Amino acid sequence: MTALTVMVQGTASSVGKSLLCTALCRMFQRRGLRVAPFKSQNMALNSFATLDGGEIGRAQAVQAEAARVAPTVDMNPVLLKPEGDSRSQVVVLGKPIGSLHARDYFAYRGELKDIIARSLGRLREAHDVVVIEGAGSPAEINLKDRDIVNMHVARVADAPVLLAGDIDRGGVFAALVGTMALLEPDERARVAAFVINKFRGDITLLEPGLEMLTARTGVPVLGVVPYLKHLRIADEDSVSLEGRRRRGAAGPGQLDIAVVGLPRISNYDDVEPLEHERDVVVRFIERADEIGGADLVVLPGTKSTMADLAWLRASGLAEAVAARARQGGWTLGICGGCQMLGGAIEDPEGVESAEPAARGLGLLDVATRFERTKTTAQVRARLAGDSFLGAGDAASAGEGELTGYEIHMGRVERVGGARAAFAIGSRSGRAEAALDGAVSADGAVVGTMIHGLFENDGLRRSLLAALRGRRGLPAPAGETAIPSRHEEYDRLATAVEASLDRALLDRIVGLDRR
Repeated sequence: MTALTVMVQGTASSVGKSLLCTALCRMFQRRGLRVAPFKSQNMALNSFATLDGGEIGRAQAVQAEAARVAPTVDMNPVLLKPEGDSRSQVVVLGKPIGSLHARDYFAYRGELKDIIARSLGRLREAHDVVVIEGAGSPAEINLKDRDIVNMHVARVADAPVLLAGDIDRGGVFAALVGTMALLEPDERARVAAFVINKFRGDITLLEPGLEMLTARTGVPVLGVVPYLKHLRIADEDSVSLEGRRRRGAAGPGQLDIAVVGLPRISNYDDVEPLEHERDVVVRFIERADEIGGADLVVLPGTKSTMADLAWLRASGLAEAVAARARQGGWTLGICGGCQMLGGAIEDPEGVESAEPAARGLGLLDVATRFERTKTTAQVRARLAGDSFLGAGDAASAGEGELTGYEIHMGRVERVGGARAAFAIGSRSGRAEAALDGAVSADGAVVGTMIHGLFENDGLRRSLLAALRGRRGLPAPAGETAIPSRHEEYDRLATAVEASLDRALLDRIVGLDRR
């Protein structure tokens, strides 16, 4: 039987569409339904590697996990990774097809529509419900003739639309009514209900507005979802970084982790598990004077290593990071950050930059050469040797084996007898004996190409214990374990389900007829 569909669109970007879709995936899964997420086109620098080596947006990987299914490229057939100057790397069915200017990409959309329709069809054949996420707003009237992600997909899927608005930012009634006014009649007919998201306060004060909203538009309000604090669910929207950049320094007894806020930062959710530790403050910094007394400095991933390395030097952060590391300050580089910490960076084919070569910070004995073949893989690994991440044995690394994923264009090699950071045991489910990253001679600088390391509880605990030991700080008293991702999916789903009219939702989706 072909799957039922429901689509979440929004009045703007960052109104909570991804989280609402995540909640719906878990809600339907808990009812015993086979659920799959879908977003036809995603623009994001946070991405994920599927088991077969495809690359998709991080949000669809999260939604698949909430639905308890393995993520596949059909869940996000088109991924755009912005590179600046109106260009993006275009990833289709998990593989990059090139870097395209916006004009060239729009000319390609006819072919993409067919690819999107086939991916959606395959998901509908294999599941009971497909939860579809839109992008931005369906009322971008200057772009509607190029739409392949909002109402176009709703028509292809014959999906009812839940239109979400963010009340926390203000103007939610105007946003919902204005969106409806700008839609075409057939599009307005697809909007089955409104969802008011991120509400704080007394709902009785909101109810008159909800009644007037329905009276004005003829569309019911499915529910008012509360603002949920401290969810341990990965973000993919760069808007979420703004609040992180405003964080102050750690207080007494807290660990201070400074993450360099690169202009083209990617997969910044690598540090998200650390943000949920009780005695840890994670700050995103953009100036040299913000490093302060950080216990750990992290150079994260980037979509453009060469360009962000130039920014690092121009900002003064390169010199500050290097000087601190040479004095024994612990420093971690992940993916592009690992490449920047090394020596030679070569790009003879212009894969990432017009510059054929550059020098890294010289803190690790590694060399990078960019190639057109992209590495995307899920990996299993172990610590290869002692560093501030732990000792190179199973006991000190917690559970011993670690899981993560690789997404990068460059080939990174150790030079001069450098020690590796990790030993990889498998890639994309296939056994493999390979070494990853590097550790400096004094152990103060570590680089790795593996994302998602701090999702491994043992490694995260080992790092935090080492940081506390260096400062002479005790571990927090009482229960310290952070919630698992599945516990957080359940918390989100329970809160959203309690906020919605369940009977109305079932009628909208068609579950009342099955």
